[in-house]
Amino acid sequence: MAGSESQQSMDSKGQSPAAQPPRKPLQVMHISRKDEQDRLRREAEEARSAADAAMARAVELEKAAQIAQNTTAKPPMAPTSTSTSAAKPSAVDDDDLRFGTDELSGMSMADLLGPSDSNAKSSKSSPRPAKASNRSVDDFDFDEGAFLAALDANEPVGTTGEVVTGTVIGMESDGVYVDIGGKAPGFMPKNECGLGVITNLKERFPKGLEIEVLVTREQNADGMVTISCRALALRQSWDKVKQLEKEGRVSQVKVTGFNRGGVTCDLEGLRGFIPRSQLQDGENHEALVGKTLGVAFLEVNSETRKLVLSEKRAATAARFSELEIGQLVEGHVASIKPYGLFVDLGGISGLLHQSAITGGSMRSMREIFDQGDAVKALITELDPGRGRITLNTAMLEGQPGELLVDKDKVMAEATDRANRARNVLKQQEQSAG
Repeated sequence: MAGSESQQSMDSKGQSPAAQPPRKPLQVMHISRKDEQDRLRREAEEARSAADAAMARAVELEKAAQIAQNTTAKPPMAPTSTSTSAAKPSAVDDDDLRFGTDELSGMSMADLLGPSDSNAKSSKSSPRPAKASNRSVDDFDFDEGAFLAALDANEPVGTTGEVVTGTVIGMESDGVYVDIGGKAPGFMPKNECGLGVITNLKERFPKGLEIEVLVTREQNADGMVTISCRALALRQSWDKVKQLEKEGRVSQVKVTGFNRGGVTCDLEGLRGFIPRSQLQDGENHEALVGKTLGVAFLEVNSETRKLVLSEKRAATAARFSELEIGQLVEGHVASIKPYGLFVDLGGISGLLHQSAITGGSMRSMREIFDQGDAVKALITELDPGRGRITLNTAMLEGQPGELLVDKDKVMAEATDRANRARNVLKQQEQSAG
């Protein structure tokens, strides 16, 4: 009895391990199994969320394809109640969770986007939406010509400084509207309609008239550009004047006014100025208003709008046009310099260098020519641009130094001697060439 009581006493205190089964291993197994169930549930929920997102994307793509084709097909059907109920299960056992996870892990995105068994028949009966969902951007109708035409229609017309051709389409009191091909007509203010004063715009610019204009300001917010006939005429005038200067030609101008420094004139629509020092009659320049003068160019600058002319240089240029190399000219000694003689040839001067006076030994130039003496000489060089004429008398000598001995004979026979001298000049030019 005592032994049984002690045994019962030991059982109540729990000191005998053989009397009760171990509980700790069972608790570990229970926790491990619960973690596994939670993990499988999370994976299943993530897979179903991905499937729902893919299904929603497929619906959007099908709608976009139907709109692009301008069809009247009904939008894709929403997921069935079966899918909805499957998305939110009320209770799932462990075996079902393992099966769902394994099945989704083996599926691709294409499998997820494919139709379910419940609507497979409807997909077969209406294949057009399914076909449209597989179309790419290149499959849609695209008119490249229409696209380029739309770009051209919105392209700005006319940049500053550009010359364009247009047609007069309208007129107002302050200017003219010209169609230059843009989305809005170009506008030409009245003061830009041409050089000078225009009293009758309708007569000068009738509707339908085709004109060339210069774009002076690019299009504004309304697409309208500012154009000018006057600016184009000025540009063309400057180009023409520059060409005249380059050719060294003499131009005729009409004197329009005067001031203390000279007279003003009009040339190709440009305002030119002739200083008093460049006038043949500079002391009485007021009387030149209204007269026509022949002028040459001293300065042509379109950027600063400076056009300076000379009547004297024009006389020189006109005289130069009458001269040629090898020609015999006659004049008078105007001045004597240490390096030679300046001979007045009637409005222009030629230089007879001391080395070209005689082929002999000369102590002083005054041994042969003095100021005011008549001189006949050959032209050996011409430079119209710089206004220079080079003369020679040594070539008129029969033998070197003949002018020192008998100047009068050489001058009297100058015409015949000049013919022989020209042959010498031609030979020199040919050998130089």
